[in-house]
Amino acid sequence: MTTIAPESSTVKRALSAHAAIGLLAGALLYIVSLSGTLAVFYQEFQRIEQPRAPEMASIDPQAVQRGIEAVLAREKGKPLATHLYVHLPVEGLPRTVITTDTQAVHIDRTGKIAGKEEIAWSDFLAQLHYMLNIPGLFGFILVGILGVMMLTLSLSGVIAHPRIFRDAFRLRARDKGGLGLADWHNRMSVWTLPFILAISLTGALIGTADLTAYGIGATGYKGDMEAVYASIFGPEGKPDTKAAPAPNIAAALDYMAAHYPGRRLTYVTLHDPLTAGQHVQIVGTFERRLVFGEYYNFDAAGRVIGRAGISDGPAGRQMAASNYNLHFGNFGGLPVKMAYFILGMALTAICATGTYIWLGKRERRGIGAPRIRAAWDAVVWGAPLILALAFVLRKTLGNDLPLVAIFWGGLAAILVGAWFFAAPGQIAKLLKRALVLACGLGSALALAGF
Repeated sequence: MTTIAPESSTVKRALSAHAAIGLLAGALLYIVSLSGTLAVFYQEFQRIEQPRAPEMASIDPQAVQRGIEAVLAREKGKPLATHLYVHLPVEGLPRTVITTDTQAVHIDRTGKIAGKEEIAWSDFLAQLHYMLNIPGLFGFILVGILGVMMLTLSLSGVIAHPRIFRDAFRLRARDKGGLGLADWHNRMSVWTLPFILAISLTGALIGTADLTAYGIGATGYKGDMEAVYASIFGPEGKPDTKAAPAPNIAAALDYMAAHYPGRRLTYVTLHDPLTAGQHVQIVGTFERRLVFGEYYNFDAAGRVIGRAGISDGPAGRQMAASNYNLHFGNFGGLPVKMAYFILGMALTAICATGTYIWLGKRERRGIGAPRIRAAWDAVVWGAPLILALAFVLRKTLGNDLPLVAIFWGGLAAILVGAWFFAAPGQIAKLLKRALVLACGLGSALALAGF
């Protein structure tokens, strides 16, 4: 009996393709981890990016009403907005911002429009983490899949190293054999394991939420996606496109102040503005709760309709409403954010060192890959460098820069340079120095309030 074995060249190409796919997934996982760690300070970055926007600890309901009416007046002659959002001042971001489909503006404490919201870099950073800047549903799903991958790697890493907990504080000296790096990788993985499991699980759930909703809608709701989301967030209401005046949102805010004085209000959402079907949702947050808040519903006259029941509804609904805060550390104020940042940096380092360990093992077996190592250096040090340079460019050249193209184009240029032109070890040194300079310049611009 004869066997037919594939040619050695075919095997080599298959192994190369396998390695390339693994490196691509590792690079995307690293970028998601890095951007997510920085996005913990999304509110703080907004204040740094636009330091002269008006700030206030709270705002009067009548001022909010005036601001909404002023923004809606600017919408005349444009297609009707589907939603209008009011970000109310909170501790981390004490600003009032009104957003529609076509504009986003700050208002001052009197309700007067104070200028455009200009936070292009902060929004770019958040979108990089949410969807890798890929538009549509695919980006969210891809990031969700990366969350599943991170969860799998964490659990399989623990299973593959039965001594990992017993050796939790054992660190061998740094050496050429790579044992020191492997020890740091394993130790950080153990120390941060609860955090990694929570982040990867919630990230996977957030990223694949729409895909899961489509599956639930197809099997349990006869394809009615609105019914799926209504089961968690409450119904949208029946549309009625006949023209109508601006709603009385001040009355709704007054009702919340009178009946829920302990709630910290964060958002007002106006659905189908300036139509007879418009209605209002107000989000009120809870102390010492992970749920992002409760939706309180009002009609256009400001009369209460009811609430969604997120905060005290079925356990599954409360869990779904807790994913976002648990994932981003939006609870407990600045101390929790600092803890998330430190743990997130450790997770980012784990993502980086895993590939370095793999490359080191290949080199010890005589399979040198200087170009792959240079390319990985380009990812590890080039991604934060381009983020820092993009921030500098945004602060110096304005809010309308194509930051997505700058980041991905810049990173691609660094990768090409590393692959074809960099000597072994050279690209990492150059990028580290450039990163220090870029971070220093960005910090100087931020401190100067530029």
